[in-house]
Amino acid sequence: MTTRAQRLDELPFTRRHFKLVLGSGIGWALDAMDVGLISFVMAALAVQWNLSSTQLSWIGSIGFVGMAVGAALGGLLADRIGRRQVFATTLLVYGLATGASALAGSVAVLLVLRFVVGLGLGAELPVASTLVSEYAPRKVRGRVVVALEAFWAVGWIMAALIGYFVVPIGDDGWRWALLAGVAPTLYAVVVRLGLPESVRFLERKGRYAEAEAAVRAFERSAGVAVATPGPDEPGAEPPPVAPESIWSPRLRSRTAALWIVWFGINLSYYGAFIWLPSLLVNQGFDLVKSFQYTLIITLAQLPGYAVAAWLIEAWGRRATLATFLVGSAVAAALFGLAGSPATIIAAGMMLSFFNLGAWGALYAIGPELYPTSVRGAGTGAAAAFGRIASILAPLLVPWLLPGGNGLVFGVFAAAFAVAAVAAFTLPERAGTVLDA
Repeated sequence: MTTRAQRLDELPFTRRHFKLVLGSGIGWALDAMDVGLISFVMAALAVQWNLSSTQLSWIGSIGFVGMAVGAALGGLLADRIGRRQVFATTLLVYGLATGASALAGSVAVLLVLRFVVGLGLGAELPVASTLVSEYAPRKVRGRVVVALEAFWAVGWIMAALIGYFVVPIGDDGWRWALLAGVAPTLYAVVVRLGLPESVRFLERKGRYAEAEAAVRAFERSAGVAVATPGPDEPGAEPPPVAPESIWSPRLRSRTAALWIVWFGINLSYYGAFIWLPSLLVNQGFDLVKSFQYTLIITLAQLPGYAVAAWLIEAWGRRATLATFLVGSAVAAALFGLAGSPATIIAAGMMLSFFNLGAWGALYAIGPELYPTSVRGAGTGAAAAFGRIASILAPLLVPWLLPGGNGLVFGVFAAAFAVAAVAAFTLPERAGTVLDA
């Protein structure tokens, strides 16, 4: 008998799939908004609190320490208590902590709260991509996950708009900007009540009636009529599968390659974009002008996702990811050499285009590499390892700055290049059925 996973795989993309992507994507955008806002807050606090580059580095990095811990724990919890439950809880945690950050009166308090924010952010991202991957039809799975990742650009653009229009209004502008992060606490309720739980997770927990109801809801949305299985047809229940380690002989090479890609892309992305407004200020642009340039550069993220979403099914996951990483390496090198406003904006937009397209492909390929029993843990562990790089990146920039922007972005270009090589070694999973 056809399994529930196969029934989901063969469905067309329906309104219910759209609702799942939109529901998960709004949470994703709110995550991006929070991460993006801190770059503008750093630039404002550098002036208002007269902070050193070391203090700013820790404000930028401490959230990623929390994200590393959150990604590892979130993936493990998603395999044990469910994707939806973890998704909603993490939104609640980081939304409340972000709102509290707006009230911080010292660097120490801000650092503690940013760590808690990171816990929620780190756990949410791999869980959301896993949930969407497990529902998306096989023929468009990669495209659907890239569409989910595209909400990151929406959130970062929201952050850039808030940074440009709200942060400069006065000494408390950065506080009002952070208060916008309270929105996820309200959205967490919507997520908990409105999104479905993973069918594969429900089956592994023996909750077959719930799994069947979830599949049928998607089939009804597609106009598919399914006969009720009779008492002699237990074949809808998949055979139990023993959990497999992500470092087993079958999975270890793909795990290692995935971790390298995650490390390289995190180091370069967060090193560049968390510091971007501050780097522009250091080049002589005033706060408002640096925020304006950052906003323009950020807009290029959306077409990057759009092109990646098309190529990921036309070219495949591996080729798309590697190509966008190579493009990111070239763009980073050009940005390091840019000096005029025109070249800064052009190279920055190129970097946004390729870098965020690579992110979309990475989130699409990750969940496809692992069986259901460790899918959350596998994607979460890779994200956690990558977060080590995002912790190091903001701390690394002040050490590289004496050598100029050329050295800073030369290092980022090299990291992108190494990640591209690792991406070429990943197995191609386009159009395949997710492992049970």
